[in-house]
Amino acid sequence: MTDDWTEAALDDEFPLGDGTADTESLVTCPYCGEANEIALDPGSGSDQEYVEDCHVCCRPILMYVRYGRDGSADVDVYASDS
Repeated sequence: MTDDWTEAALDDEFPLGDGTADTESLVTCPYCGEANEIALDPGSGSDQEYVEDCHVCCRPILMYVRYGRDGSADVDVYASDS
């Protein structure tokens, strides 16, 4: 029953999509400039904000993730000086 609810919730979030949403993205660290492949969680909502450490220099990166109605993710990254 939980799976049915989850599918219904995702359908509400992405009604025009084909059932798939972006689950990973390649971002550039604002500190060291290195590429980082990050996992995305479409089930956490269409607008997300969180901090993830760079896989190379270990400094905190502030991530803003916005999902479009088609399930595509737009990821913006910023230096997190907190």
